[in-house]
Amino acid sequence: MSDAATGPDQVTGATPDNALRNADRSASGKMLAADGTPLKASLNRALRRQKLRALALIAPLLIFVLVTFIAPIADMLFRSVENQIVSETLPRTVAALGDEDPGESGDAVPREPVFKALYTDFFIAAEQKTHTRLGSRLNYEQTGLSSLFRQSGRKVEDIAEVYQDQFEDLDDFWKHAENWNALLGSEEWLAEQNAWDEDSGDAQPSFEVRDGVSDTLPQTVAIFEVFAEFVQDEEEDNLADEDPWALVYSALYDDLAAQPDLSGWTGFGGEQLSTALAAVPDFESVAYKEAFGEIDDDWVSSETWQTLRTYSPALTNGYFLNAVDLKKSFDGPTTRPENERIYIKLFGRTFVMSMAITLSCILLGYPVAWLLANLQARTANLLMILVLLPFWTSLLVRTSAWKVMLQQQGVINDTLVWLGVVNDSSRLVLINNQTGTIIAMTHILLPFMILPLYSVMKTIPPSYLRAAKSLGATNWTAFWRVYFPQSVPGIGAGSILVFILAIGYYITPELVGGTTGTFISNRIAYHISSSLNWGLAAALGSILLIVVLGLYWAYDRIVGIDNVKLGG
Repeated sequence: MSDAATGPDQVTGATPDNALRNADRSASGKMLAADGTPLKASLNRALRRQKLRALALIAPLLIFVLVTFIAPIADMLFRSVENQIVSETLPRTVAALGDEDPGESGDAVPREPVFKALYTDFFIAAEQKTHTRLGSRLNYEQTGLSSLFRQSGRKVEDIAEVYQDQFEDLDDFWKHAENWNALLGSEEWLAEQNAWDEDSGDAQPSFEVRDGVSDTLPQTVAIFEVFAEFVQDEEEDNLADEDPWALVYSALYDDLAAQPDLSGWTGFGGEQLSTALAAVPDFESVAYKEAFGEIDDDWVSSETWQTLRTYSPALTNGYFLNAVDLKKSFDGPTTRPENERIYIKLFGRTFVMSMAITLSCILLGYPVAWLLANLQARTANLLMILVLLPFWTSLLVRTSAWKVMLQQQGVINDTLVWLGVVNDSSRLVLINNQTGTIIAMTHILLPFMILPLYSVMKTIPPSYLRAAKSLGATNWTAFWRVYFPQSVPGIGAGSILVFILAIGYYITPELVGGTTGTFISNRIAYHISSSLNWGLAAALGSILLIVVLGLYWAYDRIVGIDNVKLGG
């Protein structure tokens, strides 16, 4: 008997099938496909092709979701901790602050080297018009820094003009842009620059440093490269026609003041550099700390530098701390003054009012859903059209209608006065408060409660209630003990839909909520469109997103997301 067949339902004797199997296995000991490849590898290859075809079918949808949903959420999460504007705008200042001991409290005003770095960074930022963006960012943390940065941007150029004046008085050589280009630029670049025709439409050759110059004049070269890049790339002007910044002259002064001699200089302008080297010790110098103090006393204030130190890292938790009414400081999180604590109150109001709206939708939607599920089909269909009708009307129109109806001279108050329920002198205040928000949003979100309830109630057999009554149960007992428990999944599905939609609503609370009926979403919209504090808006949105995901997870664990149904 042959042992070629191993299955329990196979014949172990000499059969044609077993002979073929033995022939296939004889070469390598493995099952082979028709093309001679191992059967397992052939199956894996076929499965890979099927998976790739399936992926190709859903790829457009995946790309759409990534671009329109995942990417914006990821960008929001990053913006809530991103803080690179300080280190990018004032890189030398941040580095100098890192090298200096700020003291135990971190509020000491830094020494002269930090102010020298601040002058360099601020000069460049003022030329590139980025200092106002930084001022606006820091103004979120300390009021007044925005105006301080704007004022300083107008005056920072005057700080070191004394060096430019002294170099130009020493020799006219330093007045001409072409001399600076020949002094610092490479021979190849100079040839290309001189041959470049400004009217030709060709790109201007990018500035290249002469070999060996950086060893002698490192600060001058570094600043001149920034100047050349700004002129050529941002302003798109001819570098040969633009006089250097005053900052370049102060950098040249610093290089020459630290230079023992220029005996190794062999390039262009050696005579002028030697003359300047001899004259530099007699130059009038600048005290940068004192100069910034003359621009504004806030520059020698410990509070300003504490803010700069605190927000100099590239990532920060300051936005999230602000979102929960705390403040980031050098010593750690601190509580904000009582008159500035608004976000915890707004979050609490949002959740409480969303719960009230959800409860209102349950109380109003449950009877309607029961009628839809138990009436004759023709009548139920007519009522279903009325339930769906708000979906065919603009949200803005519906909210505006409630604004008209709820005001003190509106339809509701006029009706109550006509019926004698209230006096004309004591009309109800139903608008620009929490009451107006709850009424309007209950009307808008009610269909999202009715539809899941209806879909669940429609599956409950009416015979269950008849059986309960036949066993002696009253109408109430039959409803409460038999019908209601089976409708709980619909209540859960509708509640999670209404609650999640409610906490993110913006238009309705903005129009009818006034100052006491707005949600946290209204504050997020304010920071995005008005204050432009996108980091704080992203932090508030991230907290809201985490809460919604937490509620979604809790619902899935308790009820099960499969019970969310929006149709019969």
